[in-house]
Amino acid sequence: MLFQETHIKAYEETAGAIGHEWQPGLFTLILHTVGRSSGLPRKFAVIYRAVEDSFVVVASRGGHDRHPNWYLNLLAHPEVGIQVGPDHLRVRARTAVGAERDRLWPLMVETFPTYAEYQAMTDRVIPVVVLDRT
Repeated sequence: MLFQETHIKAYEETAGAIGHEWQPGLFTLILHTVGRSSGLPRKFAVIYRAVEDSFVVVASRGGHDRHPNWYLNLLAHPEVGIQVGPDHLRVRARTAVGAERDRLWPLMVETFPTYAEYQAMTDRVIPVVVLDRT
């Protein structure tokens, strides 16, 4: 099973032929952020679900009490790039709130049921992030 550095390398070298479908029926994208402190480019493999014309990801960090670095980077610099399979896109990240989050969270748990376990492990509300095409 691939993830992070090895996953990203294989994904990029094969235009997503390896790594886009991480597990049967479970897809990932490569998120390109800018480090909020360093200003350096960063890459992360993230599970996603396409919803309408956007991509939805979850900042779970495996149920840890702190947000993942990629999410904190998005808060500082929301305009980023993603690779979805062979396609490279520009997106603007935003955190779903209220009724939108209430609608998207169950879709993401359906996509990756372990998210529900992660939420049970932490007191923080795990962010649901919408990546809108720009």
